[in-house]
Amino acid sequence: MSIAVGMLETRGFPAVVEAADAMVKAASVTLVGYEKIGSGRVTVIIRGDVSAVQASMEAGIASVKRVNGGEVLSTHIIARPNENLEYVLPISYTEAVHQFRA
Repeated sequence: MSIAVGMLETRGFPAVVEAADAMVKAASVTLVGYEKIGSGRVTVIIRGDVSAVQASMEAGIASVKRVNGGEVLSTHIIARPNENLEYVLPISYTEAVHQFRA
């Protein structure tokens, strides 16, 4: 199983909450965090196997469109991210989210 990281950036916090909920319900992925970028931009970060992350991202993108004023600004999936990324960027499984790992 190849582990991937998926990132979905929206405009507005309600849109990212809706996306995160849809993403974890759609596939066996773990929500590992979110980042508030500024100017209303928020990115949600998920981890899981590549196919689950792809399915989850599709569900998240579709759900943002149901939120009044919600807008998808950016999405990206990285299959097999280099372990060095986990030491620098907030994409790792923390103890707080470990209980939710699929």
